[in-house]
Amino acid sequence: MSDAPRPDLTSYREVKAEILRRITEGDWAPGSLLPGEVDLAESFGVARATVNRAMRELTDEGLLERRRKAGTRVRPSPLRAARFEIPLVREEIETTGARYRYALLECEVAVAPDWLRARMGLAAHARIMHLACLHSADGAPYQFEDRWINLGALPRAETADFSASGPNEWLVRAVPFSEVEISFLATAADARTGGYLSMDPGEPVFTAERTTWWEGQAITHVRLYFARGHRMTTRY
Repeated sequence: MSDAPRPDLTSYREVKAEILRRITEGDWAPGSLLPGEVDLAESFGVARATVNRAMRELTDEGLLERRRKAGTRVRPSPLRAARFEIPLVREEIETTGARYRYALLECEVAVAPDWLRARMGLAAHARIMHLACLHSADGAPYQFEDRWINLGALPRAETADFSASGPNEWLVRAVPFSEVEISFLATAADARTGGYLSMDPGEPVFTAERTTWWEGQAITHVRLYFARGHRMTTRY
């Protein structure tokens, strides 16, 4: 088994290629448990975040299976799955040629409500930051963002300035993620959401819910409400 240190690796792409080589050459057989990120980082001579990104991409490509507290295993057979990126809404809008505009509507620090503690696995009296933001395309509402950030996992969020750019852009720069759960559902617009998106109360609204974790600790939970006519496309 070729588990000797590889100090010549420098990028996540090289780490990814080395992990893939060990899988395809049988060093790590289907179903086998891989070493942890800390051990791999030391072996490869790179930062843990570099290993994390390489393993996330291999997981996205269906070669690895990652579970909190259970580690990472080689899948018995590669999994073909639809891929859902976590886009920056600014880029999503500007790619269409539209002019992007952002507005921070609400921002407060509070004790997490019971439903959120259950959803994110937070302790009693956990402190969260709650933000509501509106993203517009050419002056028309595009996405209403209702987000909660776990200050126990990311305390510097409390002093961050979200007045000029959205929390998603800040989070992408501030912290990686090791696990994501995404749900898509149709909900009825309430007066608050409908008012921001120029929709009638009770009108169906396309909604995405997303929770991200880093090493078993919940980072953020967000509900994204899209204006009528929104289309989401993926491929596998």
